Order: sequence, then structure tokens, then C-alpha cells
Amino acid sequence: MKKIKFLLFLGFFAIPGSLLWAQNAGLDLANFNQKRLQISKAGMITLGSWALGNMLLGGIMRTRTEGVTQRFHEMNIYWNAVNLGLAGFGLYAALRGQSDLGVLATWQEQAATEKILLFNAGLDVGYILGGLYLTERSRRPEVRQATLKGFGRSLMLQGAFLLVFDVSLYLAHHQHLKNSRPLFENLQLGMMEGGLGMRYQF
Repeated sequence: MKKIKFLLFLGFFAIPGSLLWAQNAGLDLANFNQKRLQISKAGMITLGSWALGNMLLGGIMRTRTEGVTQRFHEMNIYWNAVNLGLAGFGLYAALRGQSDLGVLATWQEQAATEKILLFNAGLDVGYILGGLYLTERSRRPEVRQATLKGFGRSLMLQGAFLLVFDVSLYLAHHQHLKNSRPLFENLQLGMMEGGLGMRYQF
């Protein structure tokens, strides 16, 4: 009789309770993904706005200036044409992103985003150093001084902006992850078939 009561308890309380927990976790996970995608959208809109502003200003100033300043704006146009393309692609991906991902898929998306942003931040430092190199090289008399100096200044500006942008976007994503740590507490890193991988422990 006691066993029957215990089973009834499981049926009426424990199992529905576990299902309710799973549903709530799923809702929280969907909210996490929606916020993650919103952060990415905001970032891509910021990058696209910067790119458009630079291209418009560069197009105007390129015809009104000469020498180093002209080359500076010219490089800004070229550079931000690429930025605009990247922003458009990133915004498209964020708009089409799914919020109904499982725990593992969500973690993988989050980790991939953070890794890309950190990698980009490293590239940004390289752009700044490249700009410094071009500026230094422009002092040589046998080179096209205006072109190298203008392009170098542009690289330093664009690299500095991208560094701030990528680090800020990384921090926004990482803070969002920290605020939602309970969703991923049961994720474990371990050896799986085919190598190292993540698994979710229920």
C-alpha cells in the first residue's frame, strides 16, 4: 500500500513537477537566445551605421581635399565598404537566428560568437599596428608619402573603432551569459565518441 501511495505521489507531483521545470527551462532558454540575437542585431546595426557614415563623409571629403587627407578619406571608403558587407551579413544571420535551440546548441552558438569576437579583436590590434607601420614608412623620401600616411591614419582609426566595437560586443554577450549561468550548470566537458565534447547531465 505504501508503495502504491509513493507511486501515486510520483505521478501527481514529481513527474508533473519535472515537466514543469523542463518547460520553464525551455522558456528561459528561448529568452536567452532572443536576447543573444538582439545583442548581435544591435551590434551589426552599429557597425553598419559606422560604415555608412564613413562612406558618405569620405565620398564628400574625397572631392574637397587633397594629399594626405584625401587618401585618408579614400581608404575609409574602401575599408567601410567591407564593413558594410559584413554588417549586412551579420544582421541577416541574426534576423534568421533561431531562439528555440537546445542547451548544447545554444552553448555552442554563444561560445562561437565570443571566440569570433575575441579573434576579431586580435585582428583589430593588427590593423592599428599596420597603420602605424604605414605612417612610419611614409617618412621615407622614395615612397608615395601622401598615400601611405593617409592610408595609415585610416587604418589606425578603423582599427581603433573595431577594437572598441568587438570588445564591447564581446563584453555584452559575455555579461548576458554570466547573468544566465543557471541555464548551463549541468553542461559538462568530457570525452565523447570522436573526441572532446560537451554533454548535458539531467
